[in-house]
Amino acid sequence: MHLATYLGLLHHSLTTLADAFRQVAQGHGDEPDVWYTCRVLAGRVEREVEALAPVVRRYGEHREVEPERLHAAGLGSTRGGAVGLLRDLQDLYTLASLTDITWTVVGQAARGLRDGELLDVVTSGEQETDRRLTWLRTRIKQAAPQALIAAE
Repeated sequence: MHLATYLGLLHHSLTTLADAFRQVAQGHGDEPDVWYTCRVLAGRVEREVEALAPVVRRYGEHREVEPERLHAAGLGSTRGGAVGLLRDLQDLYTLASLTDITWTVVGQAARGLRDGELLDVVTSGEQETDRRLTWLRTRIKQAAPQALIAAE
């Protein structure tokens, strides 16, 4: 069974996403909404990791390096200025999208296994991920005109 591979990918990508949200919050502290929301979202991601823990204990996990590679390439540090904020938000969106599709794949396995506990965790994770992606998309739309047209 390869579910352990995807549980490892999900666990690691969520942990990386929480770290990335904290890094963007710290790097863009001059944007109060970014600072606050990214910190809140990091905490919510960590709660998803905690909810996933019993399932990981049951099925095991095989760690993959994809999220770490994305994190190292995309969020080794935050960038300055309006364009930097836009790019950092896009990096968060990319990493959040990875967690989104991974939740989908794990959800399909949960349905196939008829594992109600795993399906509950997946459903909650998918809802949280949708909220994150919605906020990121909205904030990117807000930042884009300033960054691309008005910023120097």
